[in-house]
Amino acid sequence: FFAVIGALLCARIYYVAFEWDYYSQHPKEIIDIRGGGIAIYGAVIGGAIALLIFSKVKKLKFFKMADTIIPGLLIGQIIGRWGNFTNGEAFGYETTHFIRMGLNNFLTGYETIYVHPTFLYESLWNVLGFILVNIFFKHRKYDGQILLMVFGWYGLGRMFIEGLRTDSLYIKLFFFFFRISQLLGALIFAVCAFMLIFLFIKKYNKTLYRQETNKTEE
Repeated sequence: FFAVIGALLCARIYYVAFEWDYYSQHPKEIIDIRGGGIAIYGAVIGGAIALLIFSKVKKLKFFKMADTIIPGLLIGQIIGRWGNFTNGEAFGYETTHFIRMGLNNFLTGYETIYVHPTFLYESLWNVLGFILVNIFFKHRKYDGQILLMVFGWYGLGRMFIEGLRTDSLYIKLFFFFFRISQLLGALIFAVCAFMLIFLFIKKYNKTLYRQETNKTEE
């Protein structure tokens, strides 16, 4: 419950922060969520903060709780992306690909165009991730492993899919403009992949060390 509240608040704050040039001129629209403008990365940050506070207050293990909750993020994205389809938004560049999607609305100037259905790409990517995570769940070795796997999987998919979208938020770094979500996706994937590999190797070495110690003692 608290994670949902934190997620909604930060999802809006995140979007407004990166569109501040507009909202600074239209401050009354900052709280107008019905007008559009929430971001999944902000939601994740807000949900994580709320969960961290809750776990500290209740004296629960944060990473153990996160492992239990985080697959729900994939479910949310699987379902939520179809909202983009319903609204005819968050689509990709024009294409002649065989799974292209036809659109005709105010975003296309009321002309029919055929675009990459990025909502479908991400939804299917998350379906596959959800299946794999649930298969692996009972084999997890430590608290936080599922969290790293889900974030890594999502970041990898978003890194590529975001490059096809036409409505990305941008940030300027060193005279170049980058898609914020694509950059974050790549960063999240890299960090999670590194941590998964590092923790796997570290645990493996400790196991060997214990076995050698036991043999020495015997």
